[in-house]
Amino acid sequence: MTDLRIGVIGFGARGPVARHAHRPGEGSRVTVVAEPTERGRADARRILGEDVALVTSVQELVAEHEVDAVMILTPDFAHAEVALVTLGAGIATFSEKPMAIRIEDTDAMLALAMEKRARLFVGHNMRHMPVIRQMKEIVDSGRIGRVRAIWCRHFVGAGGDFYFKDWHADRSKATSLLLQKGAHDIDVIHWLAGGYTRRVSGIGDLAVYGDVTDRRDNSDRRMGDWYDEDVFPPTAQKELNPVIDVEDISMLSMTLDNGVLASYEQCHFTPDYWRNYTVIGDAGRIENMGDGGGDQIHIWTSRRSGPGHPDAVEVISRGDGGHGGADPNLVAEFLRFVREGGATDVSVIAAREAVATGCAGAESIRSGGIPVDIPEVPAEVRAYFDSGQA
Repeated sequence: MTDLRIGVIGFGARGPVARHAHRPGEGSRVTVVAEPTERGRADARRILGEDVALVTSVQELVAEHEVDAVMILTPDFAHAEVALVTLGAGIATFSEKPMAIRIEDTDAMLALAMEKRARLFVGHNMRHMPVIRQMKEIVDSGRIGRVRAIWCRHFVGAGGDFYFKDWHADRSKATSLLLQKGAHDIDVIHWLAGGYTRRVSGIGDLAVYGDVTDRRDNSDRRMGDWYDEDVFPPTAQKELNPVIDVEDISMLSMTLDNGVLASYEQCHFTPDYWRNYTVIGDAGRIENMGDGGGDQIHIWTSRRSGPGHPDAVEVISRGDGGHGGADPNLVAEFLRFVREGGATDVSVIAAREAVATGCAGAESIRSGGIPVDIPEVPAEVRAYFDSGQA
């Protein structure tokens, strides 16, 4: 098999995921990395080897190097800008999630990918996480009947270190943590429910981190340089981003197009760090008790069950690689898609709908909780992408 030539754009915190596409002689290899910082280029050289070419911009990569596909691993606010260059050049494109930070940018990406017939893929790796795949299998089996409601609570115990010391805290660069963090969960809610949110309302606040006065411009550092899990409570955090204007607690109520009702709660100052999904059908419900390998999914299907006494328990599988094995499986799916096309577990339309729900949710929160309707993707565009971009 001839190796696919892969270009990587951005080699910061998410850059190392590119190593899953670097398998010389096994079907794909990274041939060029575009990264503006010396540190990022040095990391690419160290992780990917001496043979990879290094450039400083996507424009230089597209103009000077022939590639079969690219992986966009830049900060969120650059996803759309970079993707419009690569899609415009007709190159198969992997964009990390969130797809973009504005609805209009996601729609521009869809339109250009469709016009140029350039394959587009978005890195929603949670669709490959064992906990989510096992919950999806239970739902699809009909074991709990027809899904009627989904609740998700996300306890982000590392929120201060992960999201309030750099650009994530600035809404001009992130819009809301309902995108960076919530896009994962909203996409999972949509996947388990089999529908997309059409109306959302929310409440939220900058309840804790806005009161921390110790600030620093951390643009010369990365999260690994300042992360310290021993700092608690969150009010003890130091060196936060100079600009903090995103919410650290958010709650959304969502009405989906198939009648499913959903809620999403996200808090960035909890002591614990995990996601809890509850899926309620008209014949039972499921709930994950932990989201890692060896944790459990509890299944209730009778009135004789109760707290701590589900009718059945399914143990969550352990996977190899980042995010419970999701990262290598996600990249493998992308590479197969580049080579063959066709259906994928990851959905570009769903990625757009996750961004749209997060943006509309943030708008509602910042407008006193008023309901916000979410514009639909045109039918012909949805049909093109849902049919495998053939």
